[in-house]
Amino acid sequence: MNKSISVLLVEDNLAIAKQVVGFLEGLKWQVDFAATGQQGIDLALSQQVDVIILDLNLPDMDGLDVCQHIKQHATRITPVLMLTARDAFTDKAKGFGQGADDYLTKPFDFRELALRVEALARRPQLHTNTQVSEGHLTLDTRAKTVQWQQQPVTVTGVGFSILHKLLMEYPYPVSRSDLITHIWGDEPPESNALKSHMYSLRKALEKASGQPLLATISNIGYKLTGLDHEA
Repeated sequence: MNKSISVLLVEDNLAIAKQVVGFLEGLKWQVDFAATGQQGIDLALSQQVDVIILDLNLPDMDGLDVCQHIKQHATRITPVLMLTARDAFTDKAKGFGQGADDYLTKPFDFRELALRVEALARRPQLHTNTQVSEGHLTLDTRAKTVQWQQQPVTVTGVGFSILHKLLMEYPYPVSRSDLITHIWGDEPPESNALKSHMYSLRKALEKASGQPLLATISNIGYKLTGLDHEA
């Protein structure tokens, strides 16, 4: 555990909170603390941490509701480790259903807590922003929505995948083969499918922005263009 990890602890039992904070700070980790669900929400949405340790039983609101609110409104995907005295499978299922990434039942060994936090902090699919933006174009990878100048753009599921890939590679072009692999993996459909989806996506973007945003690069593939131009 050499890398310093930043943690937000949401726990109303001050004795437990003091012990957890002391142990984690002893590992040279950065620990912030909230004693209520609302304080936890406010801190989680206003700062970036590697992992949130969230007690299920809080004085002002249920920890499940806190977890769900954070997962729905945070602009960064932060893993949540639930702490609870509830050991029933149904309670754990509810926690995972509300977005919890791991579960630890009280009483627990602080060493196990630290190991679980470290494992969550290493997950590459977490700690990424849910919104990807360039100029006036914004994608929300969680809600699967597209906006141009904060106005919704209607695209298909495949169109969203194409746009996400193009936006991640912007301003560089993406080859047809890379797009096909990104969307369909090793089982691409018939040869004209990509062309049809690109046509629909191009029309949707042009309708929303009033200008061409999707360019075809001869013998290469496609790229986004004009994202910073006013409609």
